This record gives sequence, structure tokens and C-alpha cells, in this order.
Amino acid sequence: MTGPAFALLPGAPESPVLLHVPHSARAIPPQVRAGIVLDDAELERELDHLTDAHTAPLAERAAALAGIRPWRFVNGLSRLVVDPERFPDEREEMSAVGMGAVYTRTTHRAELRRVGTDPEPLLERYFRPYARAMAEAVAGRLAATGRVVIVDVHSYPSEPLPYELHAAGPRPPVCLGTDPFHTPPELTAAARAAFAGCGETGLDSPFAGTYVPLDLHGRDARVSALMVEIRRDTYMTEPGGPAGPGLDRLAAALATLVDAL
Repeated sequence: MTGPAFALLPGAPESPVLLHVPHSARAIPPQVRAGIVLDDAELERELDHLTDAHTAPLAERAAALAGIRPWRFVNGLSRLVVDPERFPDEREEMSAVGMGAVYTRTTHRAELRRVGTDPEPLLERYFRPYARAMAEAVAGRLAATGRVVIVDVHSYPSEPLPYELHAAGPRPPVCLGTDPFHTPPELTAAARAAFAGCGETGLDSPFAGTYVPLDLHGRDARVSALMVEIRRDTYMTEPGGPAGPGLDRLAAALATLVDAL
């Protein structure tokens, strides 16, 4: 299952684990770039701040190290096209700062798209196909193994950015985002153990929640989910620089988590 905007990368047939990498890419199609008001230099700075740099190779390395290779679903486009992890409606709290499924403001709350931009063409072209494909990937693991564990692979800056709604709390080296229905205690415990060598592990601060396809959210307990948010200064030069040796340590930790699931 592939498309220009995303790819499902197969793992072992018996693996229930799906590593989801939604924010690792910087690519923006020309027709989408035309609707962004930033100049090229401003856009590059914005991409530096928003992109979860190196998380796709992190997931790739972890998959290669795992005893049973997990499946991976990787977004090939920047979250400035659409953010597949946002609610596409009034449920999305980030809409308050212009960062719902289709962003209208930047990380520093400046204009990104013109006021009054209709989000519907971007939702129809990019958001909904992504959501359908992710739902199909989850359904595939359920059919094959009877359960699925979605592990969201993210990163976040060491210093808060102006768009953050919950910036006052702790910013540990590894933040685990949880869902009250889909994140059982044993999943959180496995993640804490796996990342113990990577520094302090916190829960739901500065970012909370995790991704589950909307038609299954809060309904199907066979779907477990956890978000892994890695503080960027632990593995790369901020804001958008190269990866360092910390990436290998984190890949090994993520592989340990995969093997525990």
C-alpha cells in the first residue's frame, strides 16, 4: 500500500507492531507551496522547527534491530501540507492557534496561509487518503494477529515554541503520550523500561495523547497505542541540524520496546 504522500513498509507477517512516523518529512508539493505566504528562507526555518527530523531513519534502524520486524507507516510529506494526527473538526484544540489539520499559522503564530483559506481541498487530497490508508494498515494487523500496537515516533524541541498550549510542564528526554482507553499500563511500563538508558521518561508533558484511527478510537480494545516523543537535543543539533550518536542509542531502545510487545 503506497502513495505519493505515504508508504506502508511491511514487517514480519506475525508482528502486531506498527511504527507510525507522521512528521519526519519536509517535502511540500508545488501547488501546496503556492498557498503558503512565507518566503523560501522563512519556510526553511519553519520546517526546521516543525519537522521531527531523523525520526524516519530512527524507526528504520529500530525495525532492522528488532527480533521480529515491525511494520512502519511513514508520511512522505511535511505536516505543513496537512497534519494527519490532528482532528479535522472542532475537536482539535490546536485549531485555537491556527494549527489544526491544515495549519494557518506558524510555530511563532505568524501568518502561514491567507485568512479565509479553505482547508477542504487539502483535506480531500491529502488528509482523508492518509487516514483511510492508516486505518487499512491497522485493520491488516488486526486481521493477521488479532491485535495491533501503534507506536507513534515523534520528536520535540528542548525549548518551548510559542504555538505550544502546554509548555509549562516538564520536558524530559523521552515523553510518552498516552490515551486512557488505548494505552494499557503494561505498554507504558514496557516503554519506560526500554528507554531507561536514554534519560528520564515522563508522561504526557509537554505533549499528550496518541494516534488511533477515528473509527476505532475509544471502541476497540484490541488496538493499543503509545506516542514516543524524543527531545531533540538528545540526538541531533537543533533546530534542523544533523543527527548525532544519540540516534543509535534511541534506535536500540525503540527496538527493545518493539520486542517487548
